[in-house]
Amino acid sequence: MQNEEGQNMDLYIPRKCSATNRLITSKDHASVQINIGHLDESGVYTGHFTTFALCGFVRAQGDADGALDRLWQKKRVELRQ
Repeated sequence: MQNEEGQNMDLYIPRKCSATNRLITSKDHASVQINIGHLDESGVYTGHFTTFALCGFVRAQGDADGALDRLWQKKRVELRQ
């Protein structure tokens, strides 16, 4: 919900899992959000980052590492274009 100035007034804004597109509820205490920093050609942090959210279901299945690899490979291709 937004007020007349366009500011968000909701107390809780749910996130979606980047791997499965599931809604991450407020009771999902196993979910994580990871920021991956971008580097330039010499390996120095540029100040930009990409955020990925993983739900507890993905982590419980043991697929978090593979999902994060797939997501980052896809994002890396997008960034280079």
